[in-house]
Amino acid sequence: MGPSRALVCVPTYNERDNVEALVRALGEVIDTTRDGVLVIDDGSPDGTGEIADRLAAELSWLDVLHRSRKEGIGKAYLAGFEQALETGAQLVLEMDCDFSHDPQDVPRLIAMCEEGGADLALGSRWVAGGGTENWGLVRRVISRGGSLYARVVLGVGIRDLTGGFKCFRRTVLETIDLDAIAARGYGFQIEGTYRALRAGFRVVEIPIVFVDRRVGESKMSGAIVLEAMRQVPVLRWRALRGNL
Repeated sequence: MGPSRALVCVPTYNERDNVEALVRALGEVIDTTRDGVLVIDDGSPDGTGEIADRLAAELSWLDVLHRSRKEGIGKAYLAGFEQALETGAQLVLEMDCDFSHDPQDVPRLIAMCEEGGADLALGSRWVAGGGTENWGLVRRVISRGGSLYARVVLGVGIRDLTGGFKCFRRTVLETIDLDAIAARGYGFQIEGTYRALRAGFRVVEIPIVFVDRRVGESKMSGAIVLEAMRQVPVLRWRALRGNL
């Protein structure tokens, strides 16, 4: 049975050291009688998918979506969103598997959509009360600079456009053209939020502290950063021409 309220989508690739701990942590903060978790595994060679399957056999509120290969976080989320809508979830969340996003913040995102009037709630590092831990200066400059660049080019007020900890009302995902989202990497986060804003939805940022992953390797790369930088002016141009 699918969730009647919220589904948390968690993409994974080589996260065997994190996936069980994260799933169990989420089980402690969501209402498992009406919420669920969906692990979207992109064919992890380290056995992440098998661990998720074992957990799903034990936990009725957990499901696993297996994809044959790694195609980028954007493609993984789109597949997860499609399944979430099919199962009837009214709220759809996205978060990382590596504990960069604190599971304790999930109820805050849900509450912002359920009670706070947001159509899209964003966990934001760059609003008052938010921040990062265990980041070097270069990474902070790249992240804050990237968000500033996107904000200026797109002409929006959202301060953390590159963040990937979100809660959507299902009507947002049903309204924006998910099939048209081109970005595969972290530009996906910018494009999804921008499309929601252009469609007139209310986007609210709530402060979070982003903590660098505990174990495993970061999926961030120079190619992902460059893709996002190239995608931003394209989005703005398409919006100005009415083609978004």
